[in-house]
Amino acid sequence: MKAVIMAGGEGTRLRPLTSNCPKPMLPVANLPMMEHVVGLLRRHGVTDIVVTVAYLANQIRTYFGDGSEFGVNITYATEEKPLGTAGSVRNAAADLGERFLVISGDVLTDIDLGKIIAFHEERKAMATIGLVAVENPLEFGIVITREDGSIERFLEKPTWGQVFSDTINTGIFVLEPEIFDHIPDGRAVDFSEEVFPAVLEAGLPIYGAVGEGYWEDVGTLESYVSVHKDVMDGRVQVDVPGFALDEGIWLGEGANLHPDAIVDGFAVIGENCRIEAGARIGDYAVLGRNVRVRAGADIERSVVHENTYLAEGVTLRGAVVGRSSDLRRGARCDDGSVIGDECFIGADAHVAADVKIYPFKTVEAGAVVNTSIIWESKGARSLFGRDGVSGLANVDINPELAAKVAMAFATSLRAGTTVVTSRDSSRAARMLKRAFMAGLNSSGVNVLDLEVATVPVTRFLTRTPQVEAGVTIRLVDGDPQSVVIRFFDDDGLDIAPEAKRKIERLFDREDFRRVFAAEIGDISFPARALEAYSESLGSTVDLPTVRAAKFKLVVDYSFGATAFVLPTLLGKLGADVLGVNPYISTVQRIEVDLESALENVSRLVRSSGAHLGAVLDPDGEHLYLIDDTGHVLSADESRLAMVSLVAGHMDADRVALPVNVSSVASRLLEPCGMTVQHTKTSTAALMAAASEPRVGFAASGDGGFIVPSFLPAFDASAALVLLLELLAQGSTTLSKVREGLPRVHLAHERVVTPWEQKGLVMRTLVELSKDRPVELIDGVKVLHDDGWVLALPDPEEPVTHIWAEGPDQQSARRLAQEYVRRIRQCLR
Repeated sequence: MKAVIMAGGEGTRLRPLTSNCPKPMLPVANLPMMEHVVGLLRRHGVTDIVVTVAYLANQIRTYFGDGSEFGVNITYATEEKPLGTAGSVRNAAADLGERFLVISGDVLTDIDLGKIIAFHEERKAMATIGLVAVENPLEFGIVITREDGSIERFLEKPTWGQVFSDTINTGIFVLEPEIFDHIPDGRAVDFSEEVFPAVLEAGLPIYGAVGEGYWEDVGTLESYVSVHKDVMDGRVQVDVPGFALDEGIWLGEGANLHPDAIVDGFAVIGENCRIEAGARIGDYAVLGRNVRVRAGADIERSVVHENTYLAEGVTLRGAVVGRSSDLRRGARCDDGSVIGDECFIGADAHVAADVKIYPFKTVEAGAVVNTSIIWESKGARSLFGRDGVSGLANVDINPELAAKVAMAFATSLRAGTTVVTSRDSSRAARMLKRAFMAGLNSSGVNVLDLEVATVPVTRFLTRTPQVEAGVTIRLVDGDPQSVVIRFFDDDGLDIAPEAKRKIERLFDREDFRRVFAAEIGDISFPARALEAYSESLGSTVDLPTVRAAKFKLVVDYSFGATAFVLPTLLGKLGADVLGVNPYISTVQRIEVDLESALENVSRLVRSSGAHLGAVLDPDGEHLYLIDDTGHVLSADESRLAMVSLVAGHMDADRVALPVNVSSVASRLLEPCGMTVQHTKTSTAALMAAASEPRVGFAASGDGGFIVPSFLPAFDASAALVLLLELLAQGSTTLSKVREGLPRVHLAHERVVTPWEQKGLVMRTLVELSKDRPVELIDGVKVLHDDGWVLALPDPEEPVTHIWAEGPDQQSARRLAQEYVRRIRQCLR
């Protein structure tokens, strides 16, 4: 006997899950619904199957193929236009010359098909309809039968006043080929509404057989969740991939369940899932293949499709999350909420009960979504973030995306130009850089590859005449699961906003330049790149003076590539260096935190009698200082110590500093006739200021220092070399410089601010400050008689930062809290 599986429905009531997935392909217990149907047919000896397809038919064909992988033989009948249930079967009539069975591909059932077939044969029926009793038959077609099973009457979707039976049509039919005589050709025809009533009226033998077993029409989002519960409760017998870890708990092949993760109740955990320590998989949770659940996440009564990432503290309660979605730290989805495929839910976002987010949408961090997002993209993320293109390694930023971004970048450049590339030592960066280089080559751009190198070395080589741009791929500092792709122009600076927009337009349109085989870009490796950087930096230093000081140093390289360059240079400066972590190791780099590193170097400085200690970040951009007494300098102390040392020791008359730093810097520079040039807080703004001819030094608020005479960008090695030169020229120590600094009294607060209200907050603060001087360099800076306060919206989080400076710490804190109060009043 042959079978027909009807698989052409769109499943509109199951959207957004079926927006880009045919309903029969929706997974139930990590297998497509139709695969459960195929398995049921095979177990009953039915192995010749015709599948009727229409909506997104290729997905079904691609997955099932000819059926051999599933132990059956499958052919397909395609509807070019909607034909209804009976019309779709008639469309396959050429393959159905004998008795056949019809079943829907989008139900979950373990009904005994053999008994329905036997019933049909015993009654010598033309058509037998499989029936099942349900509690609420209003949404289904009721079939009223006589004692012998012959059908007396049909009622399609009755009212309660018409409910004379609780047996409904399951969509499982056993039919004789003569049924085609009652199905008109070339138009939409339905079995229940037209064909079966016509057969009944003609007095032909049509019967109903009550099936034994479980049957559920997965027609709504509620029923989609409930059938998973039925699987785990054992109400329906279907295949679940993996093995039974315990009663009601299935674990897929290759899944990694940490011993300190909690599985609390029935659960299905798919292949290659990773559940971290501290995560909780609660009752009736289903995780598809390759789902990653981070520490503190709590999943209960929810279905999560394959390749989805659930960050720390994510909470799901009665939710469904589509495939390849990304839920960030602290996101919450309440009962009945549905997230479509490839959505991004930002940190601390809240998707309220029954809200539907359609595929490819973005919910920004901190947003509260109370209504469904269908067509619009809720504050859709741009490709570029603050530092470049960043995201979770191999989730957001995978090789395919890296290659496409590279092709967009290459298309924005002239064909035949050269781009410098580099990476850190991580496997993720290595994998993605290879994909990126291939993308550059495919669009006709040559690559000069530094392999593993620091960011400053990459910028330095990008400034050479034969190079037009640079790219480096690295782990995100503080988040070893994420990577960032950073782009540099021919001056070694971060690319301009207009260049980012051009790349983004090309990426969105996939408008990539394709070149002929002979024009594909080349890959080469620069000779003596590190030596060139080291020699160039060394040429900026007063070598005799520094050598005469005979510095003794403790330097922690943080397992970064600075260890390839700095030891040689410090040796030329005559320094005696105790190197800490002077080799490349991604694993150890991830495990070391800055506070521990500073404490360790401080201890070594005290015990060795060193003149100073330094900790360099793994990318070689940021420098953290320890003086000769072992005191760890704060960010303010380090910045002001450098400012006080450069004052009067350089030709330029300006120092560039972000608008949120202490005004003490201005007081230090005034006696030398120098001034502070305040900039926006972004790295790009500080580097742009450092490129101006009158600026001789620049510093950020987090250990970033720029020595423009060498490189107008953050460079920890250049900053350390400059510090040694200045200390040697002044015959002083870092502790003496620190002790001579004025006290700084800064306070910092954060106020959660919805994205849509950030503009209102800024406007209100300006209006409330009309009686005071206001600076609008970056955010709103209000000058008070004895200090200042700055309100600055965060560019990537739903937060407003408040910085305040006062004559003492209590005054600064009080001023900051006053503006926090004003913002919160504005938000009410």
